[in-house]
Amino acid sequence: MSKLTKNQKSVADKVEAGKAYTLKEAAELVKEITTTKFDASLDIDVRLGVDPRKANQMVRGVVSLPNGTGKVTRVLCLCTPDAEAAAKEAGADYVGLDEYIEKIKGGWTDVDVIITMPSCMGKIGPLGRVLGPRGLMPNPKSGTVTMDVAKAVKEVKQGKIDFKVDKTGIIHASIGKVSFTPEQIYQNAKEFIATVIKLKPAAAKGTYVKSIYISSTMSRGIKIDPKSVE
Repeated sequence: MSKLTKNQKSVADKVEAGKAYTLKEAAELVKEITTTKFDASLDIDVRLGVDPRKANQMVRGVVSLPNGTGKVTRVLCLCTPDAEAAAKEAGADYVGLDEYIEKIKGGWTDVDVIITMPSCMGKIGPLGRVLGPRGLMPNPKSGTVTMDVAKAVKEVKQGKIDFKVDKTGIIHASIGKVSFTPEQIYQNAKEFIATVIKLKPAAAKGTYVKSIYISSTMSRGIKIDPKSVE
């Protein structure tokens, strides 16, 4: 068994085993127990009472975090020439079409989000084998296939993220940085959880939100009482 570091020992007793905290308490506590020297990411894990193998119980959506994600999101906009200027003005890091499709075919995927137009999907579809496993394939449900690419770019840059339940019934997402204030962490987490609750499938039976945990990079998870955020 590995020994605890001095910093780990100093925060080991701050989280009570088995206790479910309110969201506001957790937003403050996660800052107290983070000892990394870098600005750690804040992650949230929501376990749902759904069966993701069934199409009518798949939970997927998008949410605009009130305080952004705290990180720079690199956006590639694959669009027609008439939309390029607006996409660039909205903040897209890379804008074009055919030249970037060729780069992706060559293995280039140095971006976080790809936004495109419905008319361009015919060219982008064959890239699914490259983009799919990396979570980069544009999808209308996540708002990354749209006629208004400039608006989509702006929203992503301001903190819009997409999420979906994994095969084990858990949604994982990054909702900020430890440098955020407790109130900013609380606001982002509350908005994220509220969005997940709104997406409850009609076919889901029993308890929908089974558990919620928030943590930072390399910190232990803090259990949140779901009733404190409803």
